[in-house]
Amino acid sequence: MNDTLTSDVIGRRVEVNGEHATVRFSGIVPPVAGLWLGVEWDNPERGKHDGSHEGTVYFKCRHPTGGSFIRPNKVNFGVDFLTAVKNRYVLEDGPEEDGKEQIVIIGNKPVETIGFDSVIKQQSQLSKLQDISLRNCAVNCAGDKGAIAKACPNIRKVDLSRNLLSSWDEVLDIADQLGHLEVLNLSENKLRFPSGSPSRTGTFPALKVLVLNRTGITWAEVLRCASGWPVLEELYLESNDLFISERPADVLQTVKLLDLSSNQLIDENQLFLIAYLPRLEQLILSDIGISTIHFPDAGTGHKTAMFPSLQYLVVNDNQISQWSFINELDKLPSLQALSCIRNPLTEGSKEAQTTRQLIIARIGQLKTLNKCEILPEERRGAELDYRKAFGNEWKAAGGHQDPDKNRPHERFLAAHPRYQLLCLKYGAPEDGELKLHQPFLLKNQLLTLKIKYPNQVDQKVLEKQLPDSMTIQKVKGLLARLLKVPVSELLLSYESPKMPGREIELENDQQSLQFYSVESGDCLLVRW
Repeated sequence: MNDTLTSDVIGRRVEVNGEHATVRFSGIVPPVAGLWLGVEWDNPERGKHDGSHEGTVYFKCRHPTGGSFIRPNKVNFGVDFLTAVKNRYVLEDGPEEDGKEQIVIIGNKPVETIGFDSVIKQQSQLSKLQDISLRNCAVNCAGDKGAIAKACPNIRKVDLSRNLLSSWDEVLDIADQLGHLEVLNLSENKLRFPSGSPSRTGTFPALKVLVLNRTGITWAEVLRCASGWPVLEELYLESNDLFISERPADVLQTVKLLDLSSNQLIDENQLFLIAYLPRLEQLILSDIGISTIHFPDAGTGHKTAMFPSLQYLVVNDNQISQWSFINELDKLPSLQALSCIRNPLTEGSKEAQTTRQLIIARIGQLKTLNKCEILPEERRGAELDYRKAFGNEWKAAGGHQDPDKNRPHERFLAAHPRYQLLCLKYGAPEDGELKLHQPFLLKNQLLTLKIKYPNQVDQKVLEKQLPDSMTIQKVKGLLARLLKVPVSELLLSYESPKMPGREIELENDQQSLQFYSVESGDCLLVRW
């Protein structure tokens, strides 16, 4: 840059030695002669002041050390889109003239070509591009009108993250020329968005995935721009200090995935404003600070009308500490998968396996928890353990084995909304089951089990007492020593008097007897 910069540079995004900033001032800063640029750094620790010098305020920064004065010749204002594409994707001529051997760079892979005219070769290569990454390539604008459409007509996926784009209009100038664009990543561009109704619509006719993480966009700006995304399916808005201020009206109706992670201003009341997006299947709410949720339209045991299509919910890294949060999720009519790691509720003193079983028991339709499939036997074990663990509390609240007398009070039903359903599914817990069971102490119980050998008629039936926390692997080790048979050859299953004629395999060596709901009086079946 020379010393004839105009006021047009104000607001421009720039790069200096790998650090990004926004130009806030251009002019003279006495007593030193010459032109200076005042910049506000993205990283405030990079700066030296707040835009003031010797008592004069030249520009303002959000952070007291966010500003610096820099000479224009030290600043990179970036390049246009097509220049960046050519720099990254097209040929570099070797030392020989055209007609000799040349090197074409496709991605990072060099390909030798011989005997082609370099210009034709370049045009051909650009026209074939469909998926490009220009991350951190200092792209600042579209360039000459129509040049992108002419050179790269087939682009469908573009990563423009961490560039020098400064406004949404610059994005539109690029997108206008990419009629097949389906995926666009604009993360880490500090963009100015339109304050009024967008001047151009229909710019993204094919766009399905849009990533706007750390762009500074507001919710109002999302809704204003969304009319230009008629078929959008995935929208990523991480780390924008978003406050959901209004309900989407006639926009975002096609969105299936919405990522609102790391927007700490969002609370449950704001979430209700997006609760009626008809096609929303995946909602990512990691690290938003949420601790409570309540669907006011649904009472105990009923489903909410909110989030009608939501199948996958992510609430990792939040402040969830109460089981009432998990209970409410059972009201979501379509929920099948949940991820809720690194919350006080899941990181407390209880064993991770116990917490997992409690979540499974409380959300009846859940099929995947923390990316791990819930198999039918695991659900059965979790629900039976839950039924026993809170059986005494159920009885104290008015629960009874006789259906005509089974009337637990509302406080118990609110704390355990699925308990009555589990009693219908498995039968009400008998008094004998409850005497030895206390919540979260089931693992301390000793089981009295018979051990039979269906394929070895000459082996005597044994009776052993084993802790129900004992893993299948350790049970096999014990039996291997008793029977003098290699552990690898042993196959275990069990049968229960409560389920005559049914045999349940103990196939996972890392799980415990309790996991499979093995009880005193059951019979272990050992084969080899």
